Amino acid sequence: MNIAIAGSSGRMGRALLEAIVGGTDLRLTAALERAGSPYLKKDAGELIGTPCNIQITDDLDLALKGTDVLIDFTRPEGTLAHLAACRGKGVKMVVGTTGFSPAQKEELEAASRDTAIVLAPNMSVGVNVTLKLLEMAARVLNEGYDVEIIEAHHRHKVDAPSGTALRMGEVVATALGRDLAKVAVFGREGHTGERPSAAIGFATVRGGDIVGDHTVMFAGTGERIEISHKASSRATFAEGALRAARFLAGKQNGLFDMQDVLGLR
Repeated sequence: MNIAIAGSSGRMGRALLEAIVGGTDLRLTAALERAGSPYLKKDAGELIGTPCNIQITDDLDLALKGTDVLIDFTRPEGTLAHLAACRGKGVKMVVGTTGFSPAQKEELEAASRDTAIVLAPNMSVGVNVTLKLLEMAARVLNEGYDVEIIEAHHRHKVDAPSGTALRMGEVVATALGRDLAKVAVFGREGHTGERPSAAIGFATVRGGDIVGDHTVMFAGTGERIEISHKASSRATFAEGALRAARFLAGKQNGLFDMQDVLGLR
């Protein structure tokens, strides 16, 4: 399977390069960067200290020639531009970009009628097992427990709460029969009044080089259950993304997530 990487010089781009070059069953065919990037025309292998004879380019059409799957961990606007090209050429996508608006998510869903897409805010196998555990816990702890979600990431992350934290909130809200848009609380300051029992709270920490920590707290009377996932390396996200790419082999179209990839439905 031939793989192209968007945002190849970024943190996730480099982790993906390492995972593909270090593996045996996937072939790197293109490394994309934005126009004006200082890395253009350089060997993508320079980013990871292992020559791979793939020149970094900003030519999307060129990058998609002979490519089976484009893996994209960039930003919503860039991802949607890549999506339009992939849709027209029948190239499949693995999308780990976060921060999509509802309208942008609709664009992804529409494109999935013409090509196959795995869309997940977190590609980690462990995180997606955690989501399944959260669904199970929420169904049992459906009365008398307040739900709070705490997440921490590095100082460079531009969206908050993280896509993973929001997905955790969605999973819990669905299991509890609530609409997250109506019950989510994203910040508290000053005299906030008593906590609404149906609320799902979010707290965000940004600092240093934290790869990604997430904890969901079910706080009851006399006890507290916490389900946590802590990432110490981006390699786990890269390996999950490659697992998603392999899952797309044989898929012609459709919108999938990591629960589909891992058989957790």
